[in-house]
Amino acid sequence: MKSQYIEAGQIVNTHGIRGEVKITSWLDSPEYFCRFRTLYLDGAPVKVKSARVHKGSVIAALEGIDDINAAMALKNRSVFIDREEAHLPEGRFFYADLLGARVLDEAGEKIGILADVLEMPGQNLYVIRGEAEHLIPAVPEFIRNTDVENGTITVHLIEGM
Repeated sequence: MKSQYIEAGQIVNTHGIRGEVKITSWLDSPEYFCRFRTLYLDGAPVKVKSARVHKGSVIAALEGIDDINAAMALKNRSVFIDREEAHLPEGRFFYADLLGARVLDEAGEKIGILADVLEMPGQNLYVIRGEAEHLIPAVPEFIRNTDVENGTITVHLIEGM
């Protein structure tokens, strides 16, 4: 079952003295992260007063966090978003919903499970763990079908994978 909240990033530092925090986004982009008007810390909603992208990170002002001391107390905390507020385009999904999915070859034979997604400059790599570990580029040439509802991914393997 999909959880209501998706881990979206981590507060990595403070920014300035007025309580802003620096967040590393784990979403598609920091710009996409800035769309969210509510974040969740330990399940509690926190309103985002402002958010902007700065050097690849998100700088956010959060309601109730008004000075550097309050911001420092949030350092290293994970931030979550509500899945219903994400409004993903058709055919898009969260990697968190795929972790643990059964990975099958085109003949329907189980290769293993999706253990991790590595974000690389050219494309992401799926880490598949089974009898052996496979690194499969997350591109249509190799990922034939992704069925989030049934928790399966069908892949095309080539020699050497």
